[in-house]
Amino acid sequence: MRIGDKDRLEKSPPMGIPGNQANVKSTLDNGTIVGSSPGSASFFTGGSPGKDGAIERVILTTYPTQSGIRPVPLNWGASSSEERGPVLASRSQTGPINNLKERNAMGAYGGSYSVYHALAVGSGALQATHRPDFTDTEPPVNIGPYPQWSESDMKIVSMDPWGHIPQTVFKDYLDRGYDLRPTIAVTKAHMRLPELAEGTLKQDGVIVLSEDGEINVTKAAVEPVWWLPGIASRFGIDETKLRRALFEDTGGMYPELITRPDMKVFLPPIGGLTIYVFGPMEYLADPTKKLTVRVHDECNGSDVFGSDICTCRPYLIYGIQRCVETAQKGGVGLIVYFRKEGRALGEVTKFLVYNARKRQAGGDRASTYFQHTENVAGVKDMRFQSLMPDVLHWLGVQKIDEMISMSNMKYDAIVGAGIPILERVPIPDEMVPPDSQVEMVAKVASGYFTQGHVPTEAELNAVKGRTWDDIAH
Repeated sequence: MRIGDKDRLEKSPPMGIPGNQANVKSTLDNGTIVGSSPGSASFFTGGSPGKDGAIERVILTTYPTQSGIRPVPLNWGASSSEERGPVLASRSQTGPINNLKERNAMGAYGGSYSVYHALAVGSGALQATHRPDFTDTEPPVNIGPYPQWSESDMKIVSMDPWGHIPQTVFKDYLDRGYDLRPTIAVTKAHMRLPELAEGTLKQDGVIVLSEDGEINVTKAAVEPVWWLPGIASRFGIDETKLRRALFEDTGGMYPELITRPDMKVFLPPIGGLTIYVFGPMEYLADPTKKLTVRVHDECNGSDVFGSDICTCRPYLIYGIQRCVETAQKGGVGLIVYFRKEGRALGEVTKFLVYNARKRQAGGDRASTYFQHTENVAGVKDMRFQSLMPDVLHWLGVQKIDEMISMSNMKYDAIVGAGIPILERVPIPDEMVPPDSQVEMVAKVASGYFTQGHVPTEAELNAVKGRTWDDIAH
């Protein structure tokens, strides 16, 4: 079949249906899928022989009715870890357990870093048989379980609520040889930011530890774990359509999205998120405590390198400041930092859009701010905020007193997920960099929250950014 022959593709039987399995005639024998036809789910590698001297086969995919396939039970949304079961994504076939036969999740641990793991194994820098030593890696604070983890409307579908403690709640699986990995890690740290080291914050010895603004913080890194029926439901699409889209747009990287409809969990190769908590972690789930929150989507150019074409770093710093101040007054502050660079379009796309904006006739204008993104990417935004509130439910959040954000999309997603927001706090005018006025005015005109004037079309056309050669600003 020719690649791109749509008519023939649509008429061809999809992988994973019984007829196709009959053609493959695959069996799982001693950890190797053996096929008797070109349609088999394996092929010989050109690499080194295995331990017995035979050329190893590469297992491309598995099927639910294959001999030996017996996934570890996984009951998403169960109220206890015992009933829920572990998320097992490993394909390892060494040791006492053949994880390939018993895994219940597609994808790989590590998110986007799974590819670097593959390079380490392929280059010989890392033994493929290495198993982590999880001694003393448990979180230093308790998180959950909370009712939101197991409510019938499935409030959490994009992360594993038990992913921070598989070393303890699923220790029996680890002891038996299953290759389980945490998808969340929690630790404590001190934070120091130059903008907040100028006397902005007052030392209290608990939250702010020193006069130069050293801040006490608890943080957690979260890798995505998707329960596909719930993901499909959030987007209002059929699970089969979701699986097909994921399979095609990852270059066919995960064939079991098609061949294993019985496996409902997928670990996508994308960035996750990091949370920063200022004050006691348990206060997040206590509705009697004041909670200040900023949900921030990554912007490397501004957040790290200080680019002034957008308000990202100033708003992030302001959010941290407000979170710390709330914690110092007996409440708690929360920053959620998502790896969604360039509205999840990526930094390459973002820079292409910057070029188009700066080169357009008439200069960089607020009136055409979103148009150039659509011209390059086809859409204005791919962050899909409907998945964003999951982490708030994981932390037990029931209401937000102060939301340090002007985004209508984030507000709608959080409120739509059943978490009321009592106050929305815009960025102070004096913190908006000159060249980011284009972004700010365009976003307010498109629906961003403001306590002031919504610009007219004429005012949008009048707001312009500087050119590349403009250094006298």
